[in-house]
Amino acid sequence: MASTSRNESDGDNEPQEEEFERFDDFTLASSWERFISDIEAVCRQWMADGPKNLLKKGAVHLGPSMNLYKVKSELKHALKSYCMEYHFESNSDGKIADWDWSLHDLQLCFGVKDFLVIAPQSASGVILDAPESSKLLSAVAIALSNCSSMWPAFVPVHDPSKKSYIGIQSMGTIFTRRFEADHISSQVPVKLMHLEGLFELFVSKFAYSTLDFSAHFFQVHFTMKLTYKTISHDDDDATRGVDAEFVESGGSPKGDTHTRAQWDDDCPWSEWYSAEDPVRGIELVTIWTGKMVESSSEMAELENASPHEAEKWILCPNISSTISDGSRANTVGFASQLSLLVDALNMSFEAQFMEDFVSVEKPGMDNLKSSMVVPPPSVVDRLLKELFQDGFRKAEHKNSRFIKGAPLESLFAQYCLSSLWLGNCNIRAIASFWIEFVREVRWCWEESQTLPRMPGSGSIDLSTCLINQKLQMLAICIEKKQQLNEEYHDCIGSEDGHSAVMENDQVADDSWKTPDPGEYSDEKCDSPPTPTNFHNSATSGPRYGTKAGDVTPSSDSKSSDYIRRGSAGVVGPMMLLKSHQSMHAPFTQEAPLMTEDMHEERLQAVDAFGDSFSFSAQLEKEILFSDMSAFKAANPEAVFEDFIRWHSPGDWETDDTLKSEPSSGFASVSSKDDWPPRGRLSQRMSERGNLWRKIWNDAPSLPASEQKPLLDPHREAEKILHYLETIRPHQLLEQMVCTSFRAAADTLNQTSFGGLKQMQTKIDQLYLTMASMLRPLQANRLSAGSEGIEDLRRISVVFGHVEKLLTIAASLHRKFLQAPSMSEAIFTSYYDFYSKRMGTGSVEENGDMEFSMKRQVRNHERQIVSSMFTPPTVNQSWRKVLSMGNLLNGHEPIVREIIFSKRDRVSGNHYASHTPRGYNKEIETYRMYISGTSNDLRVALSVASCD
Repeated sequence: MASTSRNESDGDNEPQEEEFERFDDFTLASSWERFISDIEAVCRQWMADGPKNLLKKGAVHLGPSMNLYKVKSELKHALKSYCMEYHFESNSDGKIADWDWSLHDLQLCFGVKDFLVIAPQSASGVILDAPESSKLLSAVAIALSNCSSMWPAFVPVHDPSKKSYIGIQSMGTIFTRRFEADHISSQVPVKLMHLEGLFELFVSKFAYSTLDFSAHFFQVHFTMKLTYKTISHDDDDATRGVDAEFVESGGSPKGDTHTRAQWDDDCPWSEWYSAEDPVRGIELVTIWTGKMVESSSEMAELENASPHEAEKWILCPNISSTISDGSRANTVGFASQLSLLVDALNMSFEAQFMEDFVSVEKPGMDNLKSSMVVPPPSVVDRLLKELFQDGFRKAEHKNSRFIKGAPLESLFAQYCLSSLWLGNCNIRAIASFWIEFVREVRWCWEESQTLPRMPGSGSIDLSTCLINQKLQMLAICIEKKQQLNEEYHDCIGSEDGHSAVMENDQVADDSWKTPDPGEYSDEKCDSPPTPTNFHNSATSGPRYGTKAGDVTPSSDSKSSDYIRRGSAGVVGPMMLLKSHQSMHAPFTQEAPLMTEDMHEERLQAVDAFGDSFSFSAQLEKEILFSDMSAFKAANPEAVFEDFIRWHSPGDWETDDTLKSEPSSGFASVSSKDDWPPRGRLSQRMSERGNLWRKIWNDAPSLPASEQKPLLDPHREAEKILHYLETIRPHQLLEQMVCTSFRAAADTLNQTSFGGLKQMQTKIDQLYLTMASMLRPLQANRLSAGSEGIEDLRRISVVFGHVEKLLTIAASLHRKFLQAPSMSEAIFTSYYDFYSKRMGTGSVEENGDMEFSMKRQVRNHERQIVSSMFTPPTVNQSWRKVLSMGNLLNGHEPIVREIIFSKRDRVSGNHYASHTPRGYNKEIETYRMYISGTSNDLRVALSVASCD
């Protein structure tokens, strides 16, 4: 035809070229054959590339737990589009194991390795027409035969929910294997619910139908996998709900129908919220392998066998998807509420006072009123009643003090935790709750009621937040006020006692008229009184108020001026210089307590006066004045040098002849020649106009019990209440955020989770991270919408990750209390899975990942695992008809999977009547995979035949 075209004239070249372009290859006679050719071309390309090149070209991984990849190609035939997929393993060596967890559904059903699937590109991808499916499968079979490929090919048929397939595989020049799978979703015959009936179903595929299967023996390979599942907490609650309805309708099943206690009732967070049990249940897989069954009677016996006879037990924890996917929607916990508290902090900069967020008349707050609800007074009253009750002391984490908040058991910490769950933690709810909280605190002061959850004695803990320091100071003021009230009532009983109190008050008031600090502003002092100088006052005499009866007459004097009062006891061998009497240590007042802001005010005052030494001495003058008055009362014949020897022994110097001896300041009475002790005041104490000597001269002889208190409880309490009532909203919220993070972490830290080292390490890291991220709040460096607010939101996300892990650890610890090694193995596996998404606020890229963990149960652990399947109560089992056998403590398997297979040698066999001489090989001629429950049944059959 081409030579004929060349002999034509030049004028006919163009028509001939067009005729050549329309040249048809008549070896492809139809579109059907073109379709086969296209399939063949694609298969040849995939075969030539091999797994390694296909992976480089972008083969899709089917899942983290599967060693399976796929590539696909689109084909067209008769105005229809088809998609052909090739599924392959990166490592094609070895044989498919029956119960490998990484198997694809078709691999498990038919025992194949690499395979093809071809389906129309439609919504369901399923062929509903039987002739079309057969024709499509034939096309693939011809194409694979032309390629000399032994890949099995499958075509989906029927309804998609049935997961039905037909397939074919060329096994060389002799055999062809055909596949078929179908599914019964309802009305499963009773016979097929039992192993005996399933065995006879398999035998019927190769034995004559006229045989009595129960009377004949067949060599059938058998393996079975049974899956059991514990009843989850939610399922049990649903069952109890149904039982309750049954009882109300007239039924009377035995057992408790009351609401079941939550799983986390004994967890520390249960005081604030109830968490969903992250471990929804435990699945136990028992596997029987390598059995040869000959009759249906053996299957009947096997159905009654205990799961303990299975060769393998494999444990599969069912972790809730809401925990694994990282979603914060519909999750309740500290982390979600802390995030809302950060939002409230961001809004707190919009007003000057807390009342502005609650006030109806405040302009600019209309948007808050519509979106944020204030809780009703009854709810606030109930919370306040619970809050103002003494609680139990709770342990804190060792790193908790690095966060400047309030201790967990303190009043302010409990207020913060209560605020997290009030009105969805919006700023208006917090404001209304704070106003009522401060009113209740004021009532405690005015009524002299002990402030709950706050210590009424001791020093102020400056490592905590300022509000907690103020409340601690207020608790001490209330305690002082109560003591004054008790003393007043004790003395008012008699007229003498009443007049004595009045006289003492008058003396105290008159004696307290000490020189103004400015009077000595020009005087110089080498070193001001310091804690080092005061160490003897702490050791020689306790700083407590004396009792009214602590009066001792002096042995050498009969005058009332020499009556000893307020003595705490003799100070070792020390003697008074002038009277040669034993020196007595006085009871002294406690130094006035100060909060952090009071210390800052003193430092600012020192900077303002310039002469820090002189002014510092003036600041300590009141304490020194009180100690000198108490010392004079306890030692009526003492002189200034005696006070220095007791109060500041470093300022008492001995003579040069005694320098070789220890300078203790003691005056021994062993010899009269040693009296008086040889020594003198230090240079700074002996200077003219020394401040200490002036204070000594002005100080009256007055025991601590009769002195004016150094701490004025009324004045300090009113200052504290004023601070609480006028605090700026952002200052309150900043301290609330620090305290809430600290208190929430301390609450979670009390959770019992066994010896899980990863969990403890994560908690330790959380505290250090919070301390670092919350530090800007302590310096008041935040503003609305600043980067610091975003940092707080990020730390709340990190807190949520740790909270989820801790919930899982607690649940596993409770479920595997008798097998800690199992809980540790499960948690370690989950921690490795979940740690990939921790530290970031977004996990969408890994959102489709699911946790899957299988652990083989050792023989000595089987009894522990078995005990987790508690026998079902009457309430749980009366509705259910057990029909599958192989019960585990009354629980039947939720899924039963069986593989029957029959092997034959093809030489001299009716399967291969035309096989070549000398061909002798055992092949799997029949294989049936069965998966079913008491309500459905799926069967997949593969048959090898000689074509």
